[in-house]
Amino acid sequence: MDSVIQPPEARGGDDIGVRLKAVRKMHGLSQRELAKRAGVTNATISLIEQGRVSPSVGSLKKVLDGIPMSLAEFFTLQFDDNPQVFFRADEMPNVGTGPIQYRLLGASNSKRDMSILYEVYPPGQDTGPELLSHEGEEGGIVVAGQLEVTVGAETALLGPGDGYYFSSRRPHRFRNPGDCDCVLVSANSPPSV
Repeated sequence: MDSVIQPPEARGGDDIGVRLKAVRKMHGLSQRELAKRAGVTNATISLIEQGRVSPSVGSLKKVLDGIPMSLAEFFTLQFDDNPQVFFRADEMPNVGTGPIQYRLLGASNSKRDMSILYEVYPPGQDTGPELLSHEGEEGGIVVAGQLEVTVGAETALLGPGDGYYFSSRRPHRFRNPGDCDCVLVSANSPPSV
């Protein structure tokens, strides 16, 4: 990664570092996870966030590709006390990393207390063979298709209008066993993305 380490008195990348840290946290990523997604070292992310390294445009783009976020979005994202209230479909970034779409509502609000997601599971897709477990609570309502939800030892097949709500500490997994996309709206608190 091409970047320049600067002495404290010459640093001009502090704004980029502060912004990168805010964006990373907004997306619920640790420095380690962002570094892994971007294909850089943890130290690189840490140095940029501390303002000790001023990344080139190409290097910054590589880091932002791990979120994913464009350079334009990165530099125009507003962090103020009057966050955006209404969002068009194209303003909800897909924060998923595979074939399952997780479109995040209010991604530009760095002070979110919850994540609200518009999720699309293609036929046969799931969250993986291992059950997930993390802090907080989550719930969702199926809008279209079918969703098999496993929570602990319980499994249910949900259809349009059906929903779920549970402590996220309970091991869980989601799968679309149907032959068409499963669409649902979900929320979790505290935000995991």
